[in-house]
Amino acid sequence: MILDLATPSLLFSAISLILLAYTNRFISYAGVVRALKENHKKDPDPNNLKQIANLKQRLYLIRAMQILGILSLFFCVIAMFFVYVSWQIPAAWIFGIALILLAASLGVCVWEINISVKALEIHLEDIGSK
Repeated sequence: MILDLATPSLLFSAISLILLAYTNRFISYAGVVRALKENHKKDPDPNNLKQIANLKQRLYLIRAMQILGILSLFFCVIAMFFVYVSWQIPAAWIFGIALILLAASLGVCVWEINISVKALEIHLEDIGSK
């Protein structure tokens, strides 16, 4: 298999959009954490503590998603450099690693989405009990 410069560069826009989505999630979660903390100071509620613990775990997962996405982009750049200097075999391996890192980032994203659903279930617990 022979890579050209266009192959690794195809992932640039996809990875950039994914990183933007991850950053937006992080920013929105940070706002929710701040609001929950303020609410908990005013009116201590065990559900707030559950939500904060859940959000903390999700923030760590988003950090992992971002790191894996950035590493994927970094490996794409390295693969492009190896293509540029005509080192085809290392370029193919490095590009393969970039794809694996991107897949890992997406896998962590699925994990984080499942935890998000649990957070909504915690939020809706009090409605079911009334």
